[in-house]
Amino acid sequence: MAKVPTCRIDKLLASMGYGSRNDVARLARTGRISCDAVKIFDVTKRIPVTPDLPTRMQVDGTALDPLSGMVILLHKPLGMTCSHKEDGALVYDILPDRWKRRNPAVSTVGRLDKQTSGLLLLTDDGDLLHRIISPKRHIKKTYRVQLARPLDGTEADLFAAGDLMLHGEDKPLAAAALDVISDTEALLSVTEGRYHQVRRMFAAAGNHVTALHRERLGGLFLPEDLAPGQWTLLSHDEIALIFQ
Repeated sequence: MAKVPTCRIDKLLASMGYGSRNDVARLARTGRISCDAVKIFDVTKRIPVTPDLPTRMQVDGTALDPLSGMVILLHKPLGMTCSHKEDGALVYDILPDRWKRRNPAVSTVGRLDKQTSGLLLLTDDGDLLHRIISPKRHIKKTYRVQLARPLDGTEADLFAAGDLMLHGEDKPLAAAALDVISDTEALLSVTEGRYHQVRRMFAAAGNHVTALHRERLGGLFLPEDLAPGQWTLLSHDEIALIFQ
């Protein structure tokens, strides 16, 4: 049976963004931290870090945030940047403010550019992040594309051939699948994540992308009832869908 890890309460809560260890100690001294309905005053004590801890521990009367290893599915709105440092609206601004102070840090799993909306994952699990974005995994990403001009019928074969070379690169793209919806709308599924890849693919085909929206990552779909700017935490089963 695997040994349950333990951690000092002040170290655990500080790593989850509740403040410095001194901040956490002040919270405890004023009776604002509890576990199993019992107030905790000494945060130097070690506590078993079990999966059910967020349902048992409270800070200021609110259930503890998810433990390290959380995965967030965000419906990224247009106009927001997947960055910690750039000016303007950032996707991290949508999340609870203290999550910006978590250690390990919460990071986006890949990026969607400012003018692309849709399914975006964020996690503090570095190993999982690298598994998802690894080129060796060939995880399919599906985008709904709106185009400035009608498709001419050659695009599906061009993208599927596996020999399309983007401007300025020396390696051809992997084969991609195009599902035509209308003259100016299609679903494109790619297994790579090159810079502005979908936009550049259609530019190479003589067209221009006017709107781009990611609907799917592996076997995980963006929920229809998740509005732009909303997010949800993924279960283990939902995370597993990414690799299907």
